[in-house]
Amino acid sequence: MKITFYGQNSLSLKIAGKHILVDPFISGNPLSKDLININDLKADYILVTHAHQDHTLDVEAIAKNTGATIVSNFEITNHYEAKGCTVHPMNHGGSWQFDFGKVKYVNAIHTSSFPDGSYGGQPGGFVIEGEHKNIYIAGDTALTMDMKLIPLFTKLDLAILPIGDNFTMGVDDAILASNFVECEKVLGVHYDTFGYIEIDHDEAKKKFYDAGKDLMLLDIGGSVEL
Repeated sequence: MKITFYGQNSLSLKIAGKHILVDPFISGNPLSKDLININDLKADYILVTHAHQDHTLDVEAIAKNTGATIVSNFEITNHYEAKGCTVHPMNHGGSWQFDFGKVKYVNAIHTSSFPDGSYGGQPGGFVIEGEHKNIYIAGDTALTMDMKLIPLFTKLDLAILPIGDNFTMGVDDAILASNFVECEKVLGVHYDTFGYIEIDHDEAKKKFYDAGKDLMLLDIGGSVEL
């Protein structure tokens, strides 16, 4: 399993020969738009945690360019199906066995609306089991006790958690979240894109280290393999 970071919450996962994009917000991200060309990206699936623009900006363009299937909640998939995209709707607590692995749609505490103000359903996260590795993509969320449910059905190898604070968990809450999901290895996302969520990288890493955990902060375009 290979995971590549494209800034904000945008990720590329390569699992079992399939290419999965998560929350593609690249062409409008000042940190990534000059580094990553969305027309060069491969995608068999696009996972969308919620409808905010900094998670959906490039979804339609990439889906139509690649023929990827959009996986998200019922309202978001309805939105893109009406635009001619291929979709797979899910909702909280549900699981589906895809050709790259099993995906479970789990709770997140945030808001969710499209840029025009239309309803984007309830936000969520994804637990993915594939290639004998299990990851949790939290999406934009506050710290929530529901995270304690995840270890009841999945032993995680990596938790992908927002750490930018203000709109989501910050570093301190993300450390608690890693306790809740019982995962010591964390990939930080949703930070530095704009002023409200800029962080001190060294301080964040030290806090995780002092808690006995490993925080990875990848450069845009950087990858990690599990």
